Amino acid sequence: MSKEKFIPFLEEKGISLSSKQINQFQRYYEVLVEWNEKMNLTALTEEDDVYLKHFYDSISASFFYEFKSGQRLIDVGAGAGFPSIPLKILFPDLHVSIVDSLKKRIGFLEHLAAELQLEGVEFFHDRAETFGQNPVQREQYDIATARAVARMSVLTELCLPLVKVGGDFIAMKAAGTVDELKAAKRSIHQLGGKPTSDHSFTLPIEDSERHIVIIKKEKSTPKKYPRKPGTPNKQPL
Repeated sequence: MSKEKFIPFLEEKGISLSSKQINQFQRYYEVLVEWNEKMNLTALTEEDDVYLKHFYDSISASFFYEFKSGQRLIDVGAGAGFPSIPLKILFPDLHVSIVDSLKKRIGFLEHLAAELQLEGVEFFHDRAETFGQNPVQREQYDIATARAVARMSVLTELCLPLVKVGGDFIAMKAAGTVDELKAAKRSIHQLGGKPTSDHSFTLPIEDSERHIVIIKKEKSTPKKYPRKPGTPNKQPL
């Protein structure tokens, strides 16, 4: 997807970008490629790939979920800022926080935010398991997002503890999601969540399968979750 096609593809979804937003996406791409030469941020560096598989793919969450001004969003393991930074460009009144375990990536994100002149963004260098036990952060967010981080049974333990009761966890997944959701049914319930929808679609041009899974936080997560760093991945609920 060329950057020229990026705009009409979004317009088909009812999304119209301002010249400022168009420039922010272009600068995002430039900074990503610059920094990728000195640290591993993404395997995708061709402009068409980045616009389709990172920018458009990140924005796809908004095709199925209504983001509202002033909401607090936490992105777990965002890496180079996906999906939260594209969503922040699209919805500048969102307050976006990112937690990532690699300090170098946090340095990139801080530089990126300055380059894009983003306000209302915070970056935390921490493990998701530790972050989720921090009383300052626990159950403080309207939305948690995660894209291509781990299977659902692991993701729910990393993300649901951060969502306030009544909020939502948005998991951005690919093929195999139906089976993952079945396997994670018990853990989602244990952590206070309830799946409300699984929206499936295909990414334009390459026609690869995508899922936007929305899980409502119905009750408070038991205090013992998330468990110690590494445990959710080694011993999924």
